[in-house]
Amino acid sequence: MVTIAPEYSQKRSGAYFTPADVAGSLVSWACRKSGDRMLDPSCGDGEFLRHHPNSVGIEQNPLSAHEAIARVPGALVHEGDFFAWAADTSERFEAAAGNPPFIRYQTFKGDMRRRALALCQQLGASFSGLASSWAPFLVATAGLLQRGGRMAFVVPAEIGHAPYAAPLLEYLVASFSTVKVVAVREKLFPGLSEDCWLLFADGYGSRTDAIEFTALDRFVGAFEPPPADIRIDVGEWRRVWNCRLRPYLLPASVRGLYAEVALNGESRRLGDFAQVGIGYVSGHNEFFHLRPSEAKRWKIPAALLQPSLRNGRAMPPGPLTSDTVAAWKQRDDKVLLLRLRRGDDLPLAVKQYLDSSAGHEARQGYKCRNRTPWYAVPDVQVPEYFMSYMSGRAANLVNNKAAVTCTNSVHGVHVRDAGLASKFLPSWSSPFVRLSCEIEGHALGGGMLKLEPREASRILFPGDPIAGRTSHEEVSDGVIRLQRWRHYAN
Repeated sequence: MVTIAPEYSQKRSGAYFTPADVAGSLVSWACRKSGDRMLDPSCGDGEFLRHHPNSVGIEQNPLSAHEAIARVPGALVHEGDFFAWAADTSERFEAAAGNPPFIRYQTFKGDMRRRALALCQQLGASFSGLASSWAPFLVATAGLLQRGGRMAFVVPAEIGHAPYAAPLLEYLVASFSTVKVVAVREKLFPGLSEDCWLLFADGYGSRTDAIEFTALDRFVGAFEPPPADIRIDVGEWRRVWNCRLRPYLLPASVRGLYAEVALNGESRRLGDFAQVGIGYVSGHNEFFHLRPSEAKRWKIPAALLQPSLRNGRAMPPGPLTSDTVAAWKQRDDKVLLLRLRRGDDLPLAVKQYLDSSAGHEARQGYKCRNRTPWYAVPDVQVPEYFMSYMSGRAANLVNNKAAVTCTNSVHGVHVRDAGLASKFLPSWSSPFVRLSCEIEGHALGGGMLKLEPREASRILFPGDPIAGRTSHEEVSDGVIRLQRWRHYAN
């Protein structure tokens, strides 16, 4: 039995091998002559090399590298870190194609990450600390092309919305005469929650002021990239859409309305009158949240117990009231946060609870052992509203009339301007604001809509009644369209 080292596991290494029809098409997009020398910076088992053996492949997983060597003996396969190889090689290529590993920033770290970001910096692309591995892979690969070279890659659909995708696209439009993004709604990898799109760039050494964008319901193999549905002006992409491609999945009439509302001086973003942030991180939810029956058994004083909204599933459809909290307590839910502060004089009952076996286990957790005192949960706040962090049909916003707190599983919305809040928040459930949630948020696996705090702060509220060429029906259809692209409505 072959043992795979943890760092080469499929999840850790981001290795999900590409279907043959996708690989064959991308190779044909990039390679125009049999004599073209092609690079695959993460060649896996050699699927891309198989379609064009006049190639060089790099692969860090030794098992996959040896499989690629066996499958494509005509190719040259190097085993090791692509970024180290790229920094040292003098070889240049007419073409590049592949499926770079999608490793999130939490595990894309250490020497490989330092080499990757340093190499990209030299090439003129600066990535934040949150960049996943695939974006630096593409920049480093482009830097190895000959003038006029081409590349074609599978990319995560995050290219359409992730902040770290913007430096990549900025680098591409400054380095190629043609940059084309092909969005594909039907999953290229049915077994993955991650959606994937396709990227094609041609004419290395030139530049362009537009991104060609095509939206397909499903991928069909072809020798040439599909024609563009729209040429996106890079200035508009930056100025109007916050460096996001996802809005271009919508019809032009709906995009036009949204841009018009955004430029209207009477309109407001949520961040104009409220601050959106995550709730507290307890460090050990099971220990710090008690059931009413547990609190009674331990004789914890009521003054030290703060009712807390634990997750989005517990959010009511309307305002969160004292009746909501009473229902939680009636069900004996784990909703009472043990809220202790630094310097508190602790009652004997609390000391006994902290010294219990559960307390000794909790204090060993990373968050607890790195704060003083370990039992004082920081950043416990009472916001005016709660917003769902991840949603199915629509993001939920509820008024916190019961003055409860919340964990980091939901967002707390703190109102800064009560007048603007009273004017705009009643339209939360309108088709336009729901559309804005879809545009400013992003898809997560399983069809969920995720709104990070910075995304939630950009939710747009119209200053004037929406009328004219775009109807409420078209806006509602736009909501449904974006839900289908995140696979919620399928």
